[in-house]
Amino acid sequence: VAGIRSCVAADLFKPDRRDGSGQPVEFRQPIGKAQIAHSPAIEATGAEAGCSGGDQFADIRVFMQEVENKPRGGIAPLPEFESYQAFTYGASNTRSPFEPPIIVPPKTEEQKRNIGVKPPKNHVKQYLERFPLSALAMVGTLQKDNATFALIEDSNGGVHRVVVGDYMGDQWGQIESIEDTRIDITEIVSDGAGGWLRRPRTLELRGL
Repeated sequence: VAGIRSCVAADLFKPDRRDGSGQPVEFRQPIGKAQIAHSPAIEATGAEAGCSGGDQFADIRVFMQEVENKPRGGIAPLPEFESYQAFTYGASNTRSPFEPPIIVPPKTEEQKRNIGVKPPKNHVKQYLERFPLSALAMVGTLQKDNATFALIEDSNGGVHRVVVGDYMGDQWGQIESIEDTRIDITEIVSDGAGGWLRRPRTLELRGL
């Protein structure tokens, strides 16, 4: 009845409406709910009102159908990526471009005279080579079997016997001669330009 009431409310109060028998329906008197529910004319009127009202969503359905009928787009395939190639940096041993170049000065006459001078190869270090020459002191000499020995005291207080040809100090210092009051030594040191120089040193008897 509620559905019929909403659809045919306007038609119920039009004059000169007829029921199924062809007789006009008089609406001056109240019509009960039972009469409305069982009146064939009212039921027919409600059906006509429901259809004559139209579909209020028809335009939306038409639009949706048009969208559905449109051709559908496709998704482009993913691009192909090339395999990663590792880069090997090979300039680690060269000069940095942010550092000034090293200017190599021309060799002096002394450096030219010392061309070919190098520390001895396959040299077995002797005990006194672990100390710098400044940490060693000559404390005396010793004669035995026509050989002259020098007595050297290290920084730990130990006394050692050396002869000509032995090494002492940390710069490949080789003993050239031994006198009663001095030892003549030749060291091999860097010249600061990639070469080597012979440097004479003298170790005098302590107390002189």
